[in-house]
This record gives sequence, C-alpha cells and structure tokens, in this order.
Amino acid sequence: MTEKIYLWLPRIFGCHCRSDRSFFYKGRQFPLCARCTGELIGIILSIFLFWFWQPSIPVSVIMMIPLIADGFIQRLTSYESNNLKRVITGFLFGVGLASLFAHFTVYAFMFGFNFGQALKAK
Repeated sequence: MTEKIYLWLPRIFGCHCRSDRSFFYKGRQFPLCARCTGELIGIILSIFLFWFWQPSIPVSVIMMIPLIADGFIQRLTSYESNNLKRVITGFLFGVGLASLFAHFTVYAFMFGFNFGQALKAK
C-alpha cells in the first residue's frame, strides 16, 4: 500500500519530489514535497473545517495568493523559500482550492436544479 501511495500521490499532484524541498521521517522522504504536503493537508482538513467555517469565494482566492507569490518569487529571483513557508502556503492554497471546488459544485448543482425546474414548469 505504501508503495502505491509513493507512486500515485506525486502523479496526482504533479509534484517534483525534490529531496531538498521535502520532509523526511525516519530517513525516508515523504512522497510529496513540502508545498504539496501542505496542499494535501489543507484539502483533507477542509472536510472538517467547513463544518465550522465556509470561506467566501474572494477569501478562497486570497488564500491561494501566498503560494502563487512564493512560487513565482522563488522561480524568478534568487530567493529560496524554506519548507515551513512552503507547507503553510500549501495548506492555505489547499483550503482555498477545496473551498472553490465546493462553491462551484454547489453553484453547478443549483443551476442544473433551477434549469430543470424551469423546464418542468413549461
């Protein structure tokens, strides 16, 4: 089972799995880099977090900006982020992404439902 996780998680996330940007546990590298690990944690914890707090669409987009900014600044300059910043920005991005997915799923359902109701009324 562990080998399948190490095979499929990087493929699903499109992760580079660089060892200098990954966490290690007992000498073994995580299957995802720190940023993707944060995203995964954010997506999973969103399931429970949304029982208490549902961020709006603008807040969700704002939550995604730190990861994008950190990644681009690192890519375009000599700045090198650290794993703590990567996991925090990844977590925020994961929560924002899950929130946007939830919002748009509800909107798509409601659009289809209302469209169906309108057809039924004719």
